[in-house]
Amino acid sequence: MAWISLFIAGLFEVGWAIGLKYTDGFSRLWPTVWTVAAMIVSLIFLEYALRTLPVGTAYAVWVGIGAVGTAIMGMWLFNESREIARIVCLMLIVAGVVGLKFVTPSS
Repeated sequence: MAWISLFIAGLFEVGWAIGLKYTDGFSRLWPTVWTVAAMIVSLIFLEYALRTLPVGTAYAVWVGIGAVGTAIMGMWLFNESREIARIVCLMLIVAGVVGLKFVTPSS
């Protein structure tokens, strides 16, 4: 259950990172409300995962999911660069996250 919680936390991290783009410096009410809500939900799920997972692993996976997800969403929503080198680097992050999953003892 901790890994599922961590994955959900990572998805909400993507949500708040993308949400920041829409807040326009926190000057738009509803995008700001949704962004802050996503931040809180992300941290709640991260805290739940940290009850059983090592902090270093959980944090690295959370950040990895957030970074890769945000980069992909940036490509899709904001027409950010889709260079092959960028995609390869994102794949390396995914490989690191998957590797951490396999080398972390289950609790």
